[in-house]
Amino acid sequence: QVRLVESGGGLVQAGNSLKLSCAASGRRFSDHAMGWFRQAPGKERMFVATINWSGGYTDYADSVKGRFTISRDNVKNTVYLQMNSLKPEDTAVYYCAARRSIAAMATFVSATDYYYWGQGTQVTVSS
Repeated sequence: QVRLVESGGGLVQAGNSLKLSCAASGRRFSDHAMGWFRQAPGKERMFVATINWSGGYTDYADSVKGRFTISRDNVKNTVYLQMNSLKPEDTAVYYCAARRSIAAMATFVSATDYYYWGQGTQVTVSS
């Protein structure tokens, strides 16, 4: 079992930045690939970014490439999402997710790939 707790959401103006954090507890964090997803009102949960167990491989949704950066600290058992140049369309609840994988280059972009989820943190971007 892995417990995930997101933090760092809030209300920001378009063009500004936010950094989300996801603290993990339970099973060995460094054995898990991690992902960020988001869900806007009335829409399905969408992939945002993913990172492999070591932090050496990442992948992003086209809509956030060049603006968002996912990273992890396997000592602090935390994964981060740095969000720059925020747009109103980035408004959503952001969820952290985990799945066990120690494959060297494995990253996962589908919500069904993940076993564990956080409770979400709201990000609202005003125009």
